[in-house]
Amino acid sequence: MTEADVAHFCLGLPGAREDYKWGGVRVFSVAGNKMFALQNLRGESLAFKVDQALFLGHVDRPGIAPAPYLARAHWIIMQTPYPLGADELKDLLQRSHQLVVSKLPKRLRVGLLL
Repeated sequence: MTEADVAHFCLGLPGAREDYKWGGVRVFSVAGNKMFALQNLRGESLAFKVDQALFLGHVDRPGIAPAPYLARAHWIIMQTPYPLGADELKDLLQRSHQLVVSKLPKRLRVGLLL
């Protein structure tokens, strides 16, 4: 997947929006300000949240590392070209979105869960 493909997929998730922060980092968020993915955090890269139980398994894979400043919240980062196939990357981005949505108050979750 290209960076444009990733951005298009992220914006297609329920309630997703984008903005730019921190000098050009493209932030994908839901419910106003709850981030679920970042593009260009460090050069040409992609960072997103993963399940706590799977975090160590992901960072052991070649091309994937703990995301700077966000690793304690179980975020991973990868450089382009992404070391994952398109289907796996889409599944992980969708899961990241759902992990963030699941932490929202019940009244904000309506229409955002898949």
